[in-house]
Amino acid sequence: MPKVKTNRVKYPEGWELIEPTLRELQGKMREAENDPHDGKRKCETMWPIFKIAHQKSRYIFDLYHRRKEISSELYEFCLDQGYADRNIIAKWKKAR
Repeated sequence: MPKVKTNRVKYPEGWELIEPTLRELQGKMREAENDPHDGKRKCETMWPIFKIAHQKSRYIFDLYHRRKEISSELYEFCLDQGYADRNIIAKWKKAR
C-alpha cells in the first residue's frame, strides 16, 4: 500500500513565541493585497506588500542573527515555510 501523505506541519520549539507577530503581519499582508488600487500605478499598489514582506523577513533575521533568540531549527523552518525570504536575508548577511 502507498504511504498516506498528511498536511500536518510539526512546529519546532519556540514557534509559540513568534507566531503572534507573524500572524499579525500576515493579516496586514492580506489587507494590503485586498486594498482597492483605483487611480494608482501598478508599482504603487505593490509597495505596501513589499514593505510587509520585508518586515517579516527582517523580524526573523533579527531574532536569529542579531538577538539569537530562536534556534536554527526554527529559523530554517520559517525559511522553508515561506515566512521569510531567503534571498533578502542572504543580502543582509553579506552586508555585515
